[in-house]
Amino acid sequence: MNGVHDMGGMHGFGPVHPEDDAGFHADWERRVRAMMMGLIRRGAFNIDEMRRAIESIPPAEYLASSYFERWLTALRALVVEKGVLAPADVDDLIATLARTPESSPRRREDPTLAKRLLEPSGPRPRREAPARFRPGDRVVARNEHPKHHTRLPRYVRGKPGVIDRVRGVYTLPDTNAYGRGEHPQPVYSVRFAARDLWGDVAATTDSIYIDLWESYLDPA
Repeated sequence: MNGVHDMGGMHGFGPVHPEDDAGFHADWERRVRAMMMGLIRRGAFNIDEMRRAIESIPPAEYLASSYFERWLTALRALVVEKGVLAPADVDDLIATLARTPESSPRRREDPTLAKRLLEPSGPRPRREAPARFRPGDRVVARNEHPKHHTRLPRYVRGKPGVIDRVRGVYTLPDTNAYGRGEHPQPVYSVRFAARDLWGDVAATTDSIYIDLWESYLDPA
C-alpha cells in the first residue's frame, strides 16, 4: 500500500542521525520484541501481518511514534483482531496499570518458549520452483499502487533493473499479510542504477540492490 511508512526517496524529514547504540533504549522495548516473537512463534499471527498492522497506523500517529511504539500499537491491534484478547481485556489492563503503576501482569515461566525466542529467526526458502528470470535478464518493476500490503517500494515502480541473482522461493507477503495463503514464488536480487531512480543528482557508478518477488517484475 502507499503510505507514510514507505519513505524511500521521500524528502522533508530532515537528516538521518545514526545512533552509537542501535539496540534497545529501555526494558519495555525488549519486552515488546519478546511479545512479538513469542506470539509469532506460537502461531497467533505471522510477520507479514505484523508489518501490515504497522502500516495501518494513522500517518500522524506513525510519524510521532518511536520504532517500538509502532510495534506496540500493532501488537495491540493484532491480539484483538486474532481473538487472543478481547478489547475490554486490553482496556482493563491499561486502566489497572494507570491506577497502580507498580502492579504488573501475572508472570508465567515457559522455558521452552524462552529458548525458542533466542533461536535465530528470519525468512527461509520455502521450496524449489522454476524461476522466470535468470541473472543478467533486464526487467522493469511493475508500476502498481496496491491498497494492500506489498514489499515493492514506490521509488522503484516503473524503473528498469537487471537480475543479479535468484534468492530462492519465499512466501508472498501480499497474500500472507491477510491470511490468504503463502503463495510462495521466486525472489530476485535486482540491481537498479542509481541514476534511473534519482536522476542526475546520483553518481553514475552507484547502484541499489533490492530483493523483489517475481510477481513484482516484468521483462524489460
